[in-house]
Amino acid sequence: MSRISLIGCGRWGTFLGWYAANYGAADEVYMYDIPTSPNFIELRDTRKNAYLTLSDNMFLFDSLAKVLENDIIIVSIGCQYFRGLCRELSSYNLGGKTFLLAMKGLEEPSATTMLDIMRQEIKQNIHIATLGGPGHVQDYMKGVPSCAVIDSDEEETKDRLIKLLSSELIRFYYGADLVGNQIGAALKNVIGIAAGILDGLEWHGLKGALMARAPVEVGRFIGHFGGNPQTAYGLAHLGDYEATLFSPYSHNRTFGEKFARGETFDKMAEGVPTLKAVKQIADKEGIDMPICQALYNAVYEKADIKATIRAMFDRDLKREF
Repeated sequence: MSRISLIGCGRWGTFLGWYAANYGAADEVYMYDIPTSPNFIELRDTRKNAYLTLSDNMFLFDSLAKVLENDIIIVSIGCQYFRGLCRELSSYNLGGKTFLLAMKGLEEPSATTMLDIMRQEIKQNIHIATLGGPGHVQDYMKGVPSCAVIDSDEEETKDRLIKLLSSELIRFYYGADLVGNQIGAALKNVIGIAAGILDGLEWHGLKGALMARAPVEVGRFIGHFGGNPQTAYGLAHLGDYEATLFSPYSHNRTFGEKFARGETFDKMAEGVPTLKAVKQIADKEGIDMPICQALYNAVYEKADIKATIRAMFDRDLKREF
């Protein structure tokens, strides 16, 4: 009997567990979250959340040791909590296990990717892959198909996961730039905030310019860290724009829209701490990031939103390419 484990019972994590349990990846799925998590309590008490109902082959545990019995573990928690989880995981025997990281963000203030956090904190022989690309739980539960990308520095790990998880609902592509796919996936959340601000200001026409210029900026950031700038035009970044810059389900876009209107948003928007991390490292390394700089000024320094966002597009005259 094949089993897959999941750490993190939020919206995305619970869906990934449901997907693995219902689309042939596993006969049983073990799911873990901290016992005090509202998401975990809801699933434990009702066997459902706002998006789906757990199938009979999905099992909830409040013991981390229990889910670590399986060889493949999908992780989907808030990026700012990941280092703490890794430190907890490091006390267990993880030799030979495969971790698929489904989070999209950078740690703040270190500006560290999830992959590098895991490598820093866990000094055991484990296999690590990352998941990126478009897709919303609400659409998937309606049977709307999409694509995603899985990447790893181990071809065998990448191949194993893609063949295991692919279905008619999600087609997984083989990633070819582990650095670029991680950074691109993280920064698409930041660009989602910018799109939401444009929605909140009702400056919808500028979204096209944002979509044209953002991959150039993100590609510059990717290239600085040794990735391929062209990865910004792949599934992990540009390919995720519809789901992040336009969808009403996008937490990052909704945060930006409410922020522009002076309203609060009480759900997790990973782009907010990622924006801070990007700003810190761009300043330190001298990377030209005008969109992120403008967003930082508006979100963290309370600069006038309209003037700041307008300035983002009013730079010195220059050639497009």
